[in-house]
Amino acid sequence: MTAYISISLNKRNQLDPELDCVMRVLSDFKIVPFLFVDHYRFEPAQERIMMQQAMKDIDQCAMLIAETSDKAIGIGIEAGYAKAKGKPVIYMRRNTAEHSTTMSGISDFQIIYSDVNDLEQQFRKIITRIG
Repeated sequence: MTAYISISLNKRNQLDPELDCVMRVLSDFKIVPFLFVDHYRFEPAQERIMMQQAMKDIDQCAMLIAETSDKAIGIGIEAGYAKAKGKPVIYMRRNTAEHSTTMSGISDFQIIYSDVNDLEQQFRKIITRIG
């Protein structure tokens, strides 16, 4: 089983503690994490190829995890595509980050966390429920 992790490319390095936590929990449940922004680099003129690749990768995953502490349109598009394909969508953001009504509205699970320990506790509960 694989989990597609959707994040803002611009804030990738700032999310290392959160991503390490998510990947550790997924590993504990024998779920393979797939972080799109770590696998590919596209030029601005390759937007169609990029989104075709994202959809292909989402098709291969069992769920989508959207970390939206930094809002990005691409995260919402990926989440919407995953939802349309019947995959569970987990919306997560730091409690100080701006709320996304569209992500909250489309998601099956929400994690609003205060720190990495809080994220881990909430995420473990959700992954246990998804099975």
